[in-house]
Amino acid sequence: MNVQPTKSRRLTHLGTAAATLALFGAVAFVTLPSDVSADEVKLYKDPSCGCCELHAEYLQEHGFDVEIIPTHDLSEINRKAGIAEGLQGCHTAIIGDYAVSGHVPVAAIEKMLTEKPDIAAISLPGMPQGSPGMGGTKQEPFTIYSMKKGAAPQVYMIE
Repeated sequence: MNVQPTKSRRLTHLGTAAATLALFGAVAFVTLPSDVSADEVKLYKDPSCGCCELHAEYLQEHGFDVEIIPTHDLSEINRKAGIAEGLQGCHTAIIGDYAVSGHVPVAAIEKMLTEKPDIAAISLPGMPQGSPGMGGTKQEPFTIYSMKKGAAPQVYMIE
């Protein structure tokens, strides 16, 4: 006996299949890792600086693939990356099309990589206590600056 489903039953099956696919797609979207975690980082640092390596470990703990590159020419790397004098950190990381100078928290880096602003770099200048890779307790909010070649630095975010 050959039973053909009615038109309404076929539509019901089609609707159920579409709902199932939509649900599966939503679950797959939610559970996939973000593109941010797949980013490769080239971290340029003075060969004798230990806190830079601690910041590299911090980045690795947050899913970044970090290559540490010792250099005695950090000022030239900063200049080429568009990092303003006076806002340079003790190391500079290149992540995609951006430079990250100093002990910048991951939240600022992820914001930059997600929003993709028209800037060259972000920086947390100096070596603030309590920043990622530095010891001690955070004393005040961290002011992270953005830099765009040919423009004055701007406050990017405060953490």
